[in-house]
Amino acid sequence: MIHYQLRCHAGHEFDGWFQDSKGFEALARAGLVECTHCGSAKVERALMAPAIRKSRRKALPAPPPAAEAAEAPATTPPAPDTAPIGNPERVAGGPIPAQLLAMLQRLRAEVEKSCDYVGPAFADEARKIANGEAEARGIYGEASDAEAEALAEEGIDIARLPWVPRADG
Repeated sequence: MIHYQLRCHAGHEFDGWFQDSKGFEALARAGLVECTHCGSAKVERALMAPAIRKSRRKALPAPPPAAEAAEAPATTPPAPDTAPIGNPERVAGGPIPAQLLAMLQRLRAEVEKSCDYVGPAFADEARKIANGEAEARGIYGEASDAEAEALAEEGIDIARLPWVPRADG
């Protein structure tokens, strides 16, 4: 995950967490990054001061083993490679700020409302759409790191999103 200081066209500054710089660019181009103050989708990265660590911090606890995660009942379509490791409401060992969590929940709701869930067939369906073999539309589902890398190498743009719990439950 990468942290950016952001600024909307009205001059409001706020911060955001993204999978990587390409993820931010894709979300911003799609108008899915919104100002937390005014809701504007005209958002750009602002200058940031470098993070300078003053003292050594204790190591973060290890994430739970994959076996424990597999035992948890699935309440939503699984997205193992798109969610932060461990608790999806925590990032980099700390809780996700409330404003960021709310934005991610709105993003999830918009994706679920506007796109088709294709599950583990995501990579195959993305290729079909890119090759004109399937109807052009928004899709979401699961892809392994290797599948996502292969899609990128083929020039197929995708974005990985942190999949947080729904706002309504």
